[in-house]
Amino acid sequence: MLRLSPGISIPDAEIQITAIRAQGAGGQNVNKVSSAIHLRFDINASSLPDFYKQRLLDFRDQRITGEGVIVIKAQQFRTREKNRVDALARLKALILDAVATRKKRIDTKPTRSSVTRRVDNKARRGSQKKLRGKVDW
Repeated sequence: MLRLSPGISIPDAEIQITAIRAQGAGGQNVNKVSSAIHLRFDINASSLPDFYKQRLLDFRDQRITGEGVIVIKAQQFRTREKNRVDALARLKALILDAVATRKKRIDTKPTRSSVTRRVDNKARRGSQKKLRGKVDW
């Protein structure tokens, strides 16, 4: 059972975990042992609250397919158990990141002194460039 918050958790039956062979260098261990984890979680078929489902489906992330399935591949560690824990932690982080409420940005105006400083610098730069022109004797 993956606990997201005190009142919300995901049963193990809703998370499909498959052991596969890892990619990349590693020699005999990588070639023989299925230590990587392929995790699939169907958002629509889950028991998550509707708010969580909607936020996840609207969330822009490459790990969420068009059908609403979260696919995570964990192959960072040498053992299957560590990769399983890593995949579940990444699933939890993805869900919590999707449902986190963002703080609304408040537009601010530049201060009067910063505006005058910018305009003065522009005038100074313009006069400096004007001096680079042809000299008329």
